Amino acid sequence: MDEVLSGVRSAIALKIFGPDLTELRAIGQEAEAAMRQVSGIVDLQLEPQVPIRQIQIQFDRSNAARYGLTGGQIASVIETALNGQVVSQVLKDQQLFDLLVWLKPEARTNLDTIRNLLVDTPSGQKIPLAQVARINYGTGPNAINRENASRLIVVSANVSGRDLRSVITEVESRIRQNVFLPPGYFIQYGGQFESEERATQNLLIYSGLALITIAVLMYFAVKSIPAMLMIMANLPLALVGGIFSIALSGGIISIASLVGFITLFGVATRNGLLLVANYNSKFAAGMPLKQVITEGSMERLVAILMTALTSALGMLPLVIGSGAGKEILQPLAVVVLGGLFTSTALTLLVVPALYAQFGCWLVPKSRPVDAQGIGSEAASMNAIESHPSPRY
Repeated sequence: MDEVLSGVRSAIALKIFGPDLTELRAIGQEAEAAMRQVSGIVDLQLEPQVPIRQIQIQFDRSNAARYGLTGGQIASVIETALNGQVVSQVLKDQQLFDLLVWLKPEARTNLDTIRNLLVDTPSGQKIPLAQVARINYGTGPNAINRENASRLIVVSANVSGRDLRSVITEVESRIRQNVFLPPGYFIQYGGQFESEERATQNLLIYSGLALITIAVLMYFAVKSIPAMLMIMANLPLALVGGIFSIALSGGIISIASLVGFITLFGVATRNGLLLVANYNSKFAAGMPLKQVITEGSMERLVAILMTALTSALGMLPLVIGSGAGKEILQPLAVVVLGGLFTSTALTLLVVPALYAQFGCWLVPKSRPVDAQGIGSEAASMNAIESHPSPRY
């Protein structure tokens, strides 16, 4: 999964880019030494590159130009001879097989045979490959990796006993202090960290858009900007228990934890809407403010507690469970379970208190008219004056 997401099989991948392989390996060794000092780093490894014996072919471009040949034309001849080229297909036993043209195995390792390969020139003349290229044995790396057309070498590692983000922060600090990068060389951080950072950015962007959408829908539900703002002000209350639960469980905030906070926001918004909508309907009907808060809270108490308890009981097995998937589901469950307690308790305390202070501003402007033709707004204000709250 790590390799599918980021191209490397580790949680951290320090990708060093540059043109020269020797310089890349030297920088990689410095980076490996710096990362070895970071606590929590395990399975640290610099990408192995072993020098092996190779047949090296170097084009003589000046001679090739005299014969009217380009590097691509010469490379095509060499590729056909040493790597093969499919020129047709053969049907045998109801199956199609590629017809491959290339040199025999023993000829592909013979320098004299390769030097005497005939290359067609634009004039129709055939010349040996040795006239436009130098062919000799040499040594070179067993593999050259590239990304976005740039050579790179990778220092990979995993993390144990610490969260990934704090390890990356310390690694970045040590790399800046101990590793010198010549011009043309640069470092990128990949692995799980790269995927997590990308997912976090997307999550924050879409969460912000969702929050705006919820606020607009909330306004159409309560028909009052102050009421909408009071319900939205209830959202930070859901953060308190979630943050405490994260601190008690190790202090690691992950993508799953952020999803847990979004779940808490949904529950807190629903509970606040239930209370405020019920308050508004009773207040608009002419009920005194104190009675509005008392009866409105008691009527919605069962629904709010039922939502919190069912969600908490559903998350409890994930919090205490173990086994495969724990690292994904448990952080989400811990945040939701801890946040439900504070969100539910504070909602039942803070929302009624805010409504007691600002109730007259929270009711929608349009109100029904009573049987005598007197506006219910006037009736509500008379009721408030006869039953004063701490504010009135």
